[in-house]
Amino acid sequence: MGNVLVTGATGYVGGRLVPELIAAGHDVACVVRRPERLRDVPWAGKVRVSAGDVADPEAMRESLRGVEVAYYLVHSMAGGPAFAERDRRAATNFAEAANSAGVRRIVYLGGLTHAREKLSPHMGSRTEVGEIFLAAPTPAVVLRAAMIIGSGSASFEMLRHLTERLPVMTTPRWVHSPTQPIAIRDTLRYLVGWASVPDEVNRAFDIGGPDVLTYGDMMRRYAQVAGLPPRVIIPVPVLTPGLSSLWVGLVTPVPASLARPLVESLRHEAVCAEHDISTYIPDPPDGLIGFDESVRLALRRIKEADVATRWSSASTPGAPSDPLPTDPDWAGGSLYADERTREVAAPPAAVWRVIQGIGGANGWYSLPVAWRLRGLIDRLMGGVGLRRGRRDPDHLRVGDVVDFWRVEEIEPGHLLRLRAEMLLPGLAWLELAAEPGREPGRTLYRQRAIFHPRGLLGHLYWRGISPFHRLIFGRMPGNIARAAECGPRSPPTALETGTSENRHRR
Repeated sequence: MGNVLVTGATGYVGGRLVPELIAAGHDVACVVRRPERLRDVPWAGKVRVSAGDVADPEAMRESLRGVEVAYYLVHSMAGGPAFAERDRRAATNFAEAANSAGVRRIVYLGGLTHAREKLSPHMGSRTEVGEIFLAAPTPAVVLRAAMIIGSGSASFEMLRHLTERLPVMTTPRWVHSPTQPIAIRDTLRYLVGWASVPDEVNRAFDIGGPDVLTYGDMMRRYAQVAGLPPRVIIPVPVLTPGLSSLWVGLVTPVPASLARPLVESLRHEAVCAEHDISTYIPDPPDGLIGFDESVRLALRRIKEADVATRWSSASTPGAPSDPLPTDPDWAGGSLYADERTREVAAPPAAVWRVIQGIGGANGWYSLPVAWRLRGLIDRLMGGVGLRRGRRDPDHLRVGDVVDFWRVEEIEPGHLLRLRAEMLLPGLAWLELAAEPGREPGRTLYRQRAIFHPRGLLGHLYWRGISPFHRLIFGRMPGNIARAAECGPRSPPTALETGTSENRHRR
């Protein structure tokens, strides 16, 4: 296996390509403008990272020394009158540096379009960059992809947020433009494959999944896979790309400056004209991943309720579809959280005793009437309510029931994570943690209530319930702290704990 260089390693595709190259046995180097952004990625200690800008010829010549295959995954998404010139100059510099360093192959991931009409500035620039590499002395492979499906992909996130937040939507005419989306896993398989193909190849390849869909089709199928009610889509002819991007920026967390080039690119048909890449990198035995399965993979982390992996910056992704610390805050779907901390004048073991005993006869350390009301509402709606109590009053294990929660994770002495089983328009967790304090004999108590909404109703639910959460969750740290400070022989009163329905049945 040879030496490879990845530019754009802090981006969506680059950040997922690096570990795949490492797994394939390649010696990987990354060049980024800000190396500190790669400090927390799981593979940081397995690659050589250097600071550099693709527009700096000298820096690129130094970075490319000894490299056999160079991946160019850089492109300006920001607009402005000079962005195309910046991309043109950067690609030219990189091609010259690669030739000077004796690089065997450049691999570039561009956009898929065969449109004869005038291209959008974004797509026109991506096409031009590919042409620069194909005309350079170093052989180049240009992969042309339409929408890439995976959590964190800007195009997919725009689709996700629009579909989840708008059960009825008016859309521009580009909702009828056909496109051929591709799963991030298949995209990475093609990219990694070109690091090992021995032949001298200098050409562009169209890459796409097995499905050709319009944007409206993808919205409807996303809703079906995500378990949302059918979406009603009403195309209107008056929404220009500029107005559409403002609309996307208003409805979704995707910035309008990023939404505009994405929307503009949707005007063009993006369907593969050939599948010649299979001559060099054969399709997998089960075929390419279809749109529905790509969406399932993108939603997999949330559906499995692996909160730590989904929302911890120190997490190690288990698959290309999983989020990375370098992904933008708006990637990975909407997430609401109520987070609180408190310094406790008791050792961690005392705080953990209270945490592990929460629920059942011990209650929830906050507003018992509110907890009982929530349990009653859940039962009236056909849910489990608070009547299930606990298996053991003092100890918990993974899988245990705690009123209308279930224990999803335990780190003894440190962390308890509960997954809600009451009826909700989304998924919810409650995390309680005890960490050593700044002084001996003291503890830092951490509490997080996390909610992933499902559809518009989920967003409205969180906003409507937030005032009550502030009352309920706001009182818990103080009451839990007092319970820990009192010790095992002086439990808090029922008024402080919020005793559950089950107390009177024990």
